[in-house]
Amino acid sequence: MTHPLQLGLDTFGDVTVGEDGQPLPHAQVVRDVVEQGVLADRVGLDVFNVGEHHRDDYAISAPDVVLAAIAARTERITLGTAVTVLSSEDPVRVHERFATIDAISGGRAEVTLGRGSFTESFPLFGFDLADYEVLFEEKLDLFVALQGEGPVSWSGTTRRPLVDARLYPRPEAGPLPAWVAVGGSPESVVRAARHGLPLMLAIIGGEASRFAPFTDLYRRALAQLGRPELPVGVHSPGFVADSDDEAREVLFPHFKANRDRIGRERGWPPASRAEFEREADHGALVVGSPETVAAKIAATVRTLGLSRFDLKYSNGPLPHARLMRCIELYGTEVAPRVRELLAEDPVPAR
Repeated sequence: MTHPLQLGLDTFGDVTVGEDGQPLPHAQVVRDVVEQGVLADRVGLDVFNVGEHHRDDYAISAPDVVLAAIAARTERITLGTAVTVLSSEDPVRVHERFATIDAISGGRAEVTLGRGSFTESFPLFGFDLADYEVLFEEKLDLFVALQGEGPVSWSGTTRRPLVDARLYPRPEAGPLPAWVAVGGSPESVVRAARHGLPLMLAIIGGEASRFAPFTDLYRRALAQLGRPELPVGVHSPGFVADSDDEAREVLFPHFKANRDRIGRERGWPPASRAEFEREADHGALVVGSPETVAAKIAATVRTLGLSRFDLKYSNGPLPHARLMRCIELYGTEVAPRVRELLAEDPVPAR
């Protein structure tokens, strides 16, 4: 079984700078993300995803609210998350909120569930990082149970049991679509297969081919569990401009600002231009002209047998106008060219 390729965009609502070079207020960034989502729909892209963070360099802490605003102004694009930090959420409320977005949008909602690479939500919502593993495992198990049509009874150690619980509203077209986000651990890959959920790989560094063992493991695990083939997607950072030189020159200072801020928290050395160029030439960074970006995406799709590629187009304080041009080029030039390249050299059967 094959799944048609979808091309999407991801944003964390990175706080951008205005024309004066100063950071914009969080409220303005949120309004700009809504405009970006509307444009993504207008230029024909398949998916628009909004991430969840609870820190001052990202403006979006409630992605479901932002997606609801976009849903009311769009017609065809699928709207989801990148990611929902399920460990510090209530799966019941997550399902109810996204079923509501599904209703507003006429069946265009989905959710990507993950543990997140930041941990600010744990103390904020009163969770202990010592429970990191069990929180995600139990809450993912509960979310999957909630996707069924009938009443749900469930018990675990992280919340009070449910007995014959029913959730409203219900998604109109069957179970609410959900992916599991994985950073690259075999245990997480097998967990996604065990729960029968599509796999979303976050590739933020290194060559795509390095992740082939994870996609192969996922497919083997599905087969051994007697489950049907499910979609595999990739989330990777990038940026599209009218030329390769312009894309790299515009992106680098913003890429560096974002990477260095996170690096100071995690003990990484400052990002160098040489590192940036290596990632652009051979690694996960998908940056350049529409032709260059399309060729790299098509190669990644072939290498890993993907059904979804999501470009994380927001990169640190990169200005809104640049992001809008990136979205326009991605929808009108990159996406059609990726499909042309894959038609000329299809994804191998797996």
